[in-house]
Amino acid sequence: MRRSSSGISPVVATVILVAIAIVIAIAVAFWASGLVGVFTRFEKIEITSVYATPTGTTNQYDITIRAKNTGSTSATIDQLLLNGVPICELTSGGWSSTNSTPTGFTVNDCGSPSATALNPGDTTEVTIRVTAPSAGITVEVALHSASGKLYPYSVLLS
Repeated sequence: MRRSSSGISPVVATVILVAIAIVIAIAVAFWASGLVGVFTRFEKIEITSVYATPTGTTNQYDITIRAKNTGSTSATIDQLLLNGVPICELTSGGWSSTNSTPTGFTVNDCGSPSATALNPGDTTEVTIRVTAPSAGITVEVALHSASGKLYPYSVLLS
């Protein structure tokens, strides 16, 4: 009795099925990684430098903050804080003082940041003018974003 040679062997059929399963798995992995990218966008503002420059008036300093958005989605800076107290906020008319300051400090000027809405990779710089109770103290300045995140940094007023 002769067998007909019109079919494929079980080994070849198995290899073809495994190859098709691998191709489908790769396609599903690429599709899923695209979805993950949509749901894992994050905001991250990195303060690159903060420095204080004396203005010439006793205990008055210009504090310059430079920041960059290193996240994967846009971020909006809506407040500046000094020692945990909001001193400047973004309003429809621009930056304005909140009329609240840490004990012993006076905010003379909120400045005007080069940008408040930062796309990924964008940078901004803002300078605020404060009068401190004394020289040689360290203060914490912080940027607050519209999503509620706080980005603090310490600077020495000397």
